Amino acid sequence: MASVKVKIDKDLFDKIKKLAEMSGYSSADEFVAHCLEKEVAKLEEADSEEEIKKKLKGLGYLS
Repeated sequence: MASVKVKIDKDLFDKIKKLAEMSGYSSADEFVAHCLEKEVAKLEEADSEEEIKKKLKGLGYLS
């Protein structure tokens, strides 16, 4: 499987690493991939771009 790198704030990564360990994930990468897969699946259920924007606003990603 090909992979890419994403830059995130170190404080956020430290939280992710701690939560991944507490949750039983084998790595922070596995935890982040699982979280992103869940969020992408929710957005893929949208029927239109407008619905996606509404969902992102609901999640606090857009204002």
